[in-house]
Amino acid sequence: MLPRYPTRPVRVGTLTIGNGQPIVIQSMCATKTSDVATTVRQIEQLTAAGAGVVRLAVDNRREAEALQEIRAQTGANLSVDLQENYRVAAEVAPWVEKIRYNPGHLFHHEPSRSWREKVRFLADVAGANDCALRVGVNCGSIDPEKKDKFPADDPLTPMLESAWEHCELLDRLGFTRYVVSLKDSDPDRVVELNHRFAARRPDVPLHLGVTEAGMPPEGILKTRRAFEPLLREGIGDTLRVSLTVPVTRKHEEVAAGLQIVADVAAGRFLADRPEATATGKRGLEIISCPSCSRVENDRFCELAERVREATRYAAEYPVTIAVMGCRVNGPGETDRADLGLWCGADCVHLKRGSRLLGVYSFEQIISRLRRELDAVIREFVESEKNVR
Repeated sequence: MLPRYPTRPVRVGTLTIGNGQPIVIQSMCATKTSDVATTVRQIEQLTAAGAGVVRLAVDNRREAEALQEIRAQTGANLSVDLQENYRVAAEVAPWVEKIRYNPGHLFHHEPSRSWREKVRFLADVAGANDCALRVGVNCGSIDPEKKDKFPADDPLTPMLESAWEHCELLDRLGFTRYVVSLKDSDPDRVVELNHRFAARRPDVPLHLGVTEAGMPPEGILKTRRAFEPLLREGIGDTLRVSLTVPVTRKHEEVAAGLQIVADVAAGRFLADRPEATATGKRGLEIISCPSCSRVENDRFCELAERVREATRYAAEYPVTIAVMGCRVNGPGETDRADLGLWCGADCVHLKRGSRLLGVYSFEQIISRLRRELDAVIREFVESEKNVR
């Protein structure tokens, strides 16, 4: 039996998150929400695999209308992922059990309105429609007010301050049916973020996740590095393993999550596994976001695989390459990588750090990426010579 923090119960449809209840495994559809039949099949696939909650993305009125038909065809516990337009919550809330919003995204739409007004709106909508909320804080889209307040070399405090502030506001509004997530692509940061949050707010259920964990098996090993120390200490009431896999393989996220929970409960940890040694070595790292309905081109998963194969020659160099699937988080979440790619509908943007190098076709991007990677490696080798 896993130890558990004494978090308060948060009902999400037919299940309860927190309060010592079994850890809930979640996943997210990679289908277009507007494609009702395909999305319903994906939901059923994920629930059959063991997902307690399935998340969908809704970004426009057409997708909101499709959600009503999806609801009519499935009894699964559904969560909706809001983008910049927070007002869509009113259209989707009648058809879902949970609404996830990102504090950093509340600044894009209707900038003349304060984020506090927007959170009040979301809490009112959720309360009126019997929905839970998730406050989803993400490393690639931090509240700009918080980000500017702290030094650039301290990325964790702005995320924590944002999460705590939103919790305090929701509490003052009398809305306590919420969970929080603090996600980063670095497993060590995920551990620290959740430790620090739980130390101050042990009552709030936490959704665990490593954003952009990448492709399996590396993505699963990276996720284990974050989840295992947290779960063994009783931190975490629900989780998602965010993998870059095609639509037909999305159930692998659920299977991986169930296996991690079972292993921790049985005392089996990553440190005891032979593959753990390789994971801890600082070399080339490819970060790629999970496939989801926001991906603007179905070739995204294929691109991530091509990047992995084309860059194997650089395995010994401490270089980070980020491959993102859409415009929502792609521009911001590639900033910290040495090289970043984020996909548009028919092109790929290539960045070096926060600087855009150019926009290329899916056919051109790999050769252009390798040229830039070679330049990064040369600079690293020269810097090592100078140190010696």
